[in-house]
Amino acid sequence: MRRYGEAVKPGKTYRPRPGVYAVILDRGQLLATHQEAPTPEFQLPGGGIDAGEHPVAALHREVFEETGWRIAIRYRLGAFRRFTYMPEYDKWAEKICTIYLARPVRQISDPTEPGHTAVWMPAISGLELLGNDGDRAFLFRALQLPR
Repeated sequence: MRRYGEAVKPGKTYRPRPGVYAVILDRGQLLATHQEAPTPEFQLPGGGIDAGEHPVAALHREVFEETGWRIAIRYRLGAFRRFTYMPEYDKWAEKICTIYLARPVRQISDPTEPGHTAVWMPAISGLELLGNDGDRAFLFRALQLPR
């Protein structure tokens, strides 16, 4: 599995953190989330899979929490690894990120997760604005697929 982001830091113990994320496209637009803290950045909506939770259920939950949207999943695009410090959990994590291609179905509410804002942007802009290399790589892959 390909790794994106910073290299593993010697002496740190990384704990696996599986998560699911979505490239949500509609008519050339990307639905992203803007997370205020710990560092303001645009991200693909998604997040960690809770113990005992099915990955698809986790994706629907996370996208709704971070954007307020319901989605329809088209298919799995792939996965990548990322080694990072997660200050909100005070832990070093090996994030195993599974990425799905999805389409928006309906906005139900504003995001329910504090510090998140749903943002529509031209999909091509996401190639520069998304905050991590893995998110950008999978957006690029999704944009290359036949519709």
